[in-house]
Amino acid sequence: MIMNPRIYASSTIRILRQLRNDHRTVAMILLVPSLLMVLLYFMYQNVPTPPGQIPLFDRIAITMLGILPFVVMFLVTSIAMQRERSSGTLERLLSTPLSKLDLLGGYGTAFSIAAAAQAALACGVAFGFLSLTTEGNVAWVILIAVVNAVLGVSLGLLASAFARTEFQAVQFMPVIAVPQLLLCGLLVPRDQLPQWLEWISNALPLSYAVEALQQVAVHPSATALMWRDLGIVVLYVLVALALAAATLRRRTP
Repeated sequence: MIMNPRIYASSTIRILRQLRNDHRTVAMILLVPSLLMVLLYFMYQNVPTPPGQIPLFDRIAITMLGILPFVVMFLVTSIAMQRERSSGTLERLLSTPLSKLDLLGGYGTAFSIAAAAQAALACGVAFGFLSLTTEGNVAWVILIAVVNAVLGVSLGLLASAFARTEFQAVQFMPVIAVPQLLLCGLLVPRDQLPQWLEWISNALPLSYAVEALQQVAVHPSATALMWRDLGIVVLYVLVALALAAATLRRRTP
């Protein structure tokens, strides 16, 4: 199974055109994370900050800039792929010279472009209008947010392979995404979890994305730990895409 550059490019363009014509999905991808950041700001607006500590909004918001793209892109991608299968489009596409890698690569690239726009807008709102501050460069936050969104895309593609309907695709959210939200360090520091839960947390990619963002929050320059965590997330993306290609079915039985 080899990727054809010309067919892959055509697949990417096709998906981008479909995405452009689906205004509700575009609005969900671009606006939902930014609007939730605004909601988060007003939630913590009146919470006092003890002397010498980071404001609670800054501490939570930097993490949510990585979590929200992951969640949104997981939902959008898993539903979009399942829609292709249930409509018969997937079966027709795979009867052409289009390979599974061409299809999944096109999805990954198209939604990664959307993820980059999403991350840039959410970070622009957070840093430009909501006065979010970090020690590190905003560019690192955007980079990690994009990689995290691509992680959501890859896991969404993988989840869609096991779903028969769009509703079933959504049902994978509490199985794949919610445990990562609970154990990534947002609610309780990972080193304070019971040991068995810490082991599970160490096996989940979102934990490393959150840790990378926390590094940016407190260090003025990129750290070795940040790069290590980012590399681990990229590795999870590649593994998830490979598994998605291996499990992709032409039709829903």
